[in-house]
Amino acid sequence: MKVLFLLGLIFLPMVVHGIQLERCEFARRIKQLGMDGYHGISLATWVCLVEAESNFNTEATNYNPEDKSTDYGIYQINSHYWCNDGKTPDASNGCNVQCSELQEDDLIKATNCAKKIVDQQGIQAWVGWQRKCQGKDVSHYLYGCNL
Repeated sequence: MKVLFLLGLIFLPMVVHGIQLERCEFARRIKQLGMDGYHGISLATWVCLVEAESNFNTEATNYNPEDKSTDYGIYQINSHYWCNDGKTPDASNGCNVQCSELQEDDLIKATNCAKKIVDQQGIQAWVGWQRKCQGKDVSHYLYGCNL
């Protein structure tokens, strides 16, 4: 039993990266990072968008064969325009980050990049928002969150 416990302690740090956040936990975190009302976008809208894009998974990726780019992290930020993954042709890295940094569990770099995207393109930059959230009542995304 002690051997298994010690092995668990040895391997524990390797499991820390990449989490599936709960809806309310995500809302709390991005509220602390200044997303509630950013460019007039409600916290509930951000929660809807992220559920549509990554289902609150910080490690999510989605490959786009059309332009050989990949969407990274909880906000599904694209490597062609916003980050460097070292493999996307003609990438511009608008957020000046490595794409892997957009998958960090603290959400800081991903949220800062999402802010930059909204600054330049608006919330319509996300297809998930267009399909699932645009023109809909999204207030229920905060029910039970006690924010």
